[in-house]
Amino acid sequence: MRVDLFDFDLPTERIALRPAKPRDAARMLVVEGDALFSDRHVRDLPQRLRKGDVLVFNDTRVIPAQLEGRRGEARIGATLHKRIDLRRWQAFVRNAKRLKLGDRIEFPAEVTAIAEARHDDGSWTLAFEGDEPVEVLLERAGRMPLPPYIAGKRETDEADRSDYQTMFAREKGAVAAPTAALHFTPELVDRLDEAGIARETLTLHVGAGTFLPVKADDTADHKMHAEWGRIDQATADRLNAARMAGGRLIAVGTTSLRLLESAAGDDNVIRPFEGDTSIFITPGYRFKAIDGLMTNFHLPKSTLFMLVSALMGLEKMQAVYAHAIAEEYRFYSYGDSSLLLP
Repeated sequence: MRVDLFDFDLPTERIALRPAKPRDAARMLVVEGDALFSDRHVRDLPQRLRKGDVLVFNDTRVIPAQLEGRRGEARIGATLHKRIDLRRWQAFVRNAKRLKLGDRIEFPAEVTAIAEARHDDGSWTLAFEGDEPVEVLLERAGRMPLPPYIAGKRETDEADRSDYQTMFAREKGAVAAPTAALHFTPELVDRLDEAGIARETLTLHVGAGTFLPVKADDTADHKMHAEWGRIDQATADRLNAARMAGGRLIAVGTTSLRLLESAAGDDNVIRPFEGDTSIFITPGYRFKAIDGLMTNFHLPKSTLFMLVSALMGLEKMQAVYAHAIAEEYRFYSYGDSSLLLP
């Protein structure tokens, strides 16, 4: 499909620079099949779901994966996006034209890395020196990797260390938050429990590739970056059992959805999964694992807008986004939410 079919005009003032306080006070646009849109709030979620439904969360934890350093007199910025092994990470590098193979980059707090290899997509493998785990080094020298549409408008600050982390965050390794779950609070979870709505977690370490624009003119020519994920046997069994019992599986975020769909077979059964996925979901895709999606509002011509268009239909989502813009919903990572029930 032509990528320009997924374009729309978004006023810059609709981009949220801070999250709602409290988190579940964010607005939520409910879209059910061909029905009219319903303007709600995230705190209304227990009333919009049914007993026996399952919300599936991503428990990845964002690491402070953005680094600012120097190679000699040259300023070098690095955003780690995929672990290779204990000492080596793949990274997108700013001012990469000043970097050569074998160069040492000096970051703050005596953290150093060697530019070990360059990849076809322009990213680099950085090999960190020393014996400490890279995650420990990042806690010393790194900062939270806010999306470029936020970082370009304000500085990252201490509030982002908590704001850009979900209450379910446990497994370190993401360089972007699974932002749909940023809206959840302990109070909301208690009310979901009371309503008989179950919760399950999986892990997908979100990479910085999620922010990369689609540069191809046709979706068939776009290459997705791989991200590592895991669903264990017990979780897969519970999800399949819930669906067999008539419950709906509602992915909280596109990251949960993409991993669930990667783990499901053509028989609609979810199986254990551990490894990389680069699944790219566009209109025409047949969903096998999920019955709904809770997600924020996405960028024009992005792979995530293509995904929601595959779920609900392109014309439907164009109308949904036009309504959201007209009603002054807040967009992107710190913005408002939508509940999409095809």
